[in-house]
Amino acid sequence: MPIKQLPPQLINQIAAGEVIERPASAVKELVENALDAGATQILVEIEEGGSRLIRVIDNGQGISQSDLGLALSRHATSKIGSLLDLESVLSFGFRGEALPSMSSVSRLTLISRQENDTLGWCVKADGTESELDPVPQARSVGTTVELRDLFYNTPARRKFLKTDKTEFGHIETVIKRMALSRFEVGFCLKHNQRPVMELKPALNIEEQEQRVGLLCGDGFAHESLEIDVVNGELGLQGWIGLPTYSRSQADMQFFYVNGRLIKDKLINHAIRLAYQDVLFHGRHPVYVLYLSIDPTLVDVNAHPAKLEVRFRESKAVHDFVYRRVKQLLTDVRPSDHYAIKTLDGDLAKDLSGVRSMQQPLSPLSITEPTVTYGKGPSYEKLNPQPASGPLSTVTAQTEGVPAPLGYAIAHLHNTYILAESEQGLVLVDTHAAHERIVYEKMKKQYDAGEMPSQPLLIPQKIQLSDEETRVFEQHQTLINGLGLDLSLSGPNALLIRAIPVLLALDDAEELVRNLLNDLTQTGETQSVQDACYTVLGNMACHGAVRANRRLTEMEMNALLRDIEQTENSGQCNHGRPTWVLLNVKQLDALFLRGQ
Repeated sequence: MPIKQLPPQLINQIAAGEVIERPASAVKELVENALDAGATQILVEIEEGGSRLIRVIDNGQGISQSDLGLALSRHATSKIGSLLDLESVLSFGFRGEALPSMSSVSRLTLISRQENDTLGWCVKADGTESELDPVPQARSVGTTVELRDLFYNTPARRKFLKTDKTEFGHIETVIKRMALSRFEVGFCLKHNQRPVMELKPALNIEEQEQRVGLLCGDGFAHESLEIDVVNGELGLQGWIGLPTYSRSQADMQFFYVNGRLIKDKLINHAIRLAYQDVLFHGRHPVYVLYLSIDPTLVDVNAHPAKLEVRFRESKAVHDFVYRRVKQLLTDVRPSDHYAIKTLDGDLAKDLSGVRSMQQPLSPLSITEPTVTYGKGPSYEKLNPQPASGPLSTVTAQTEGVPAPLGYAIAHLHNTYILAESEQGLVLVDTHAAHERIVYEKMKKQYDAGEMPSQPLLIPQKIQLSDEETRVFEQHQTLINGLGLDLSLSGPNALLIRAIPVLLALDDAEELVRNLLNDLTQTGETQSVQDACYTVLGNMACHGAVRANRRLTEMEMNALLRDIEQTENSGQCNHGRPTWVLLNVKQLDALFLRGQ
């Protein structure tokens, strides 16, 4: 077939496929145009999932009569005028492709009026190259864009559309993302003339939090941390979910750069790295974050859908996001989020109906004896403390000084600590909590290059396999920095002379074998620091207090005080929660008090 020039209409239809993939793409472009026009109220009307009708009505500044026909011409825009403008663009649109692309694959009607005009003007297009002559049309200030019969002249594209419900779901997601981007704008979404979403402008922080809760769920609103930091030309605001509030898929992650939603590998890696020590495996964090940056330092013209950007100083942006999110997660203490760590409120409702479990009121006054725990090996030996550690906490208890996690009253099944606090009943997973405490202490010691060792009274000799010997020789430098003193005393014989102080009560042989196994699995796929942290985390897990080990009252209270002072104490190294609170209100509901 000889080479020939394609007709303009076919060129436009092909180009439209890069911009308008489905009805949601058209909605996105139209809403972005409305926002660029300064609209404070946007109404989106959809019929049959967008295939029959898409109508976007705004109260923006409008388009003049003389520009109305030009707005439907390809590469015509008011947002940039030169390459220099493109390097610092802040508007959503700037290519001048959206409206002409839509007009080539639908029956488009554009009505607009500016503030100084006495009436509006209307222009229609249907994919042909006919002249566009505006005609008068009554309208208030703003713009209305109406798309009917999307892809009517491209049947191949129309066949690939999903059900009306699916397509509308994509549209709803688009509006949700836009609503999280511009709090000062009100949004209304209708499907088949039925209101689906009505959002008033959120002009203060309380209203903004309400909108976030409405769009992302009350769970996120109650189990998130607010962030607001500025460092030079970079600023980061928004909300991040607690590690315990995570999802099985990355479907609630919203990151905006200068108000524009992006999906960037650099940003995703920074946030994932910040959650690395606290998130359960296979789970994804939840966040709504806004990065402000000098527009000259970011290229928004890197992807046809404008979902990807390029940062001029990518490493600086990565480190900024990582460090700020990491610091916020690290600084959380039990006293900061009691309301967050309470048990599910539905629990009380579920159990309140189980009346068969209730005991009849007894006419007798019954007093149960107080359980007294015997004095066993102290927690101090497991986890060396400063002189002001556990002993001072016992004194504080007798003096009535309140503590965020309260004071121990029982060790349930030798696994869970039950503690009474001012807020209610606190339940602590002993192993998970101690694992986090040991891990954070070992990390600090490792980072400072001061991992103390405990020499063994008698060096212990163990036999290694060929694979274990190879791993030891390969990672000997790393191992020496972990508070271990190991040396080969034969072809497959290893001599253990010292182990970390924090793990001094652990089985030395088991500790070393677990370490070598972890290094075998870690290999060289991670950075040295990540590999070390992984190893330290597993060492802490192996060395933490085991389930079924009975703790004394002093040990339990010492553990509670350590949790209160430890970074990331809300979850263990593998992301499991370490403690929860059942507050007084929930306890009352369980027993129908006040009903």
